Amino acid sequence: MEGLNQTSAERFILLSLSNVPYLQVICFLVFLVMYVITLTGNALLVIVVSINPKVLQKLQTPMYFFLSNLSIIDICFSSTIVPKLLINTISEDRSISLLGCALQMYFHLALGDTECILLAIMAYDRFVAICKPLHYTNIMSKSLCSCLAAGSWSVCFMNSAIHVDLTFHLPYCRSHHVNHFFCEMPPFFRLSCKDTWFNEIAMYITAAIIGMFSFVLTLISYVHIISTRVKIRSSQGRQKAFSTCASHLTVVSLYYGTIMFMYMRPRSMHSPETDKTVSILYTAVTPMLNPINYSMRNKDVKGTIRIKPNGQSLNH
Repeated sequence: MEGLNQTSAERFILLSLSNVPYLQVICFLVFLVMYVITLTGNALLVIVVSINPKVLQKLQTPMYFFLSNLSIIDICFSSTIVPKLLINTISEDRSISLLGCALQMYFHLALGDTECILLAIMAYDRFVAICKPLHYTNIMSKSLCSCLAAGSWSVCFMNSAIHVDLTFHLPYCRSHHVNHFFCEMPPFFRLSCKDTWFNEIAMYITAAIIGMFSFVLTLISYVHIISTRVKIRSSQGRQKAFSTCASHLTVVSLYYGTIMFMYMRPRSMHSPETDKTVSILYTAVTPMLNPINYSMRNKDVKGTIRIKPNGQSLNH
């Protein structure tokens, strides 16, 4: 078995989303458009926050620091999956090397987990800004923000290394055709001829600690934010606040919900077609929605985009 694993598993075959030619064209175009929007929206935010600090002093705050981190994650997260998906959709050769597969799984897990924690941190940041405005500067200091961001990246990348190592130490003697469009842990467990209970328990524990804990912290933060916004006298102000919170919670719930659905279900409940659909939502859809949801609706970001080189707004 070990010999078979070492020789035959040098490459894996990723199955595409569809084998029907016209559906392949549609899939290619849809994912290409989504990928371009993801890159454009997230890159624009990073550029806006980083250039011309004198003009953008208002944007140099913890919220935009975390948004920049989120944009970088979304660019890398989407780029880990979508380009290979596009190539496999129109190519007859859908193979991926063992190293390429391991790297794809590693960065996918690491960046996905980092985004989970970062979304919770961003929700907490908004809670402090809205519910404890007088203490905001002291609580959300630059040193704390840097530690939170660095800690999120470090912990998640180390955690990912452990899971990838455990996954690729399994013997894959049943098949090397992965019924998925990228290298992800649950589909690989189905290929192994060894009992994967230890890998699955480790996956459930990580999903519960990182995914569930982050989601609960995010919900608690937004509950406090909404309860504070209810006290706003202006009905227009309340409506705007609720609209913003609702849009944020919708995208956040979509991301956390699909992640936990994928990684916290028992093996017996996994279905290849369902897994593909769910994976699309958090690998391609949410990275595209995040810059629109968090940034492009923000008047500070939109105003800064219209700044002339001499520092005057294009509106003037």
